[in-house]
Amino acid sequence: MSPDTPRPSDAVALPPPPPAWPMVRALVGVGLVCAVLIVLVYQYTRPIIAANQLEARQAAVFQVLPGAVSSTTYRYVEGEGFTPVADDASGDDLVFAGYDRQGRLVGVAVEAVGMGYQDAVRVLYGYAPDRQAIVGMQVLDSRETPGLGDRANTDPDFLANFAALDVSLTEDGQRIAHPIEAVKHGEKTEPWQIDCITGATITSTAIADMMRESTAVWVPRIAASLDAFQSREVTP
Repeated sequence: MSPDTPRPSDAVALPPPPPAWPMVRALVGVGLVCAVLIVLVYQYTRPIIAANQLEARQAAVFQVLPGAVSSTTYRYVEGEGFTPVADDASGDDLVFAGYDRQGRLVGVAVEAVGMGYQDAVRVLYGYAPDRQAIVGMQVLDSRETPGLGDRANTDPDFLANFAALDVSLTEDGQRIAHPIEAVKHGEKTEPWQIDCITGATITSTAIADMMRESTAVWVPRIAASLDAFQSREVTP
């Protein structure tokens, strides 16, 4: 054995490991503080987010119902029909009636939700009973691929589909005579068809599908309950 080789008895003794409790206590403490901060931030921002969503929704109503300058929110209850509710109401059973400057009904806006390419897509569309047509559509919430699926809210050719999209009812008023359908770009031949966006066919088709399902439910309800949406006085 070399003189420089440390002997077993010469090995430096390692200190004992620190107790685990202080580390656990610190981690739990940090976790609790983070949880409390998250809750506080959520509670603080929730009314702000809700107010912004309400403002965006009201602006969208006027976008999808050209000529409307005021709106009233209605809730639909099966067997009871449509009843006015507060503008900040929430739920899947709401519609939004739009009125012109003379207080005459322009149309009714309805939300629809469906699965797009990446996530759920939520739209608002405007139905004009006198024309039996969809007269506007706006995407309210979407996480589709930038430059492709998100063109549903900006592509002028795609938006033109909703200037007068036919949703006429059958003679008995119980169903849509020609359900909305999506077709490949450039192949639209009927007023109830939606001409898809090239490169964003999945998103375009998803919007067509959700609107077909939504109009099948809401258009007959609205058309049969027009008395509920009587003209409103508009405050100058």
